[in-house]
Amino acid sequence: MRVVGLDLAGSEKRTTGFCFMEEDMSCRTVPLHATSDILKATLDARPDVVSIDAPLCLPKGRRSLEQRGPPHLRACDRALLKMHIRFFPITLGPMRMLTARGMALKKVLERKGLEVIESFPGSAQDVLGMPRKQEGLEKLRRALIGYGVKGDIRKMAITHDELDGITCAIVGLKYLQNDYTALGDASEGYMILPKVNKSLRST
Repeated sequence: MRVVGLDLAGSEKRTTGFCFMEEDMSCRTVPLHATSDILKATLDARPDVVSIDAPLCLPKGRRSLEQRGPPHLRACDRALLKMHIRFFPITLGPMRMLTARGMALKKVLERKGLEVIESFPGSAQDVLGMPRKQEGLEKLRRALIGYGVKGDIRKMAITHDELDGITCAIVGLKYLQNDYTALGDASEGYMILPKVNKSLRST
């Protein structure tokens, strides 16, 4: 199994965390910026799935990102709310740019024959009992090492973008192993999480 995890930035001016991960959880990471570089690195990796941290669909009933007013939330977003997992709605400020870039990237990759899934490293870290990057990069790095990640996770200068890219790749592996939860609605598209612990399910 070969996975690419992308902690996608909203623009080329900011860093995208790229991670290539194999079935034994060995990984190679690199910070990228240009969309052309992201596409090249992803296609060169020949992954079985690409796991992207970016909204990849609009809420049902919303014609475009430019539309004013509701709906603001997708079915997967409402599911996260029920699980008490923090996130930013896709219509909130910079999230519009990220959503547009994510949807465009998905379109190109699918045209190239790759399967693309939406992931959210913050929610995956919550589900797996890991700290988010806001709690400290070293804490997150050590948690990922403890989970079994090998390779570039040992880089002392690894960035928070790369750590979230690694988390996205873990979600991709879980997806390929059929050990995942799909949040959302088929008519919109799903957000993929590692299998959700019962304690995090809504009651």
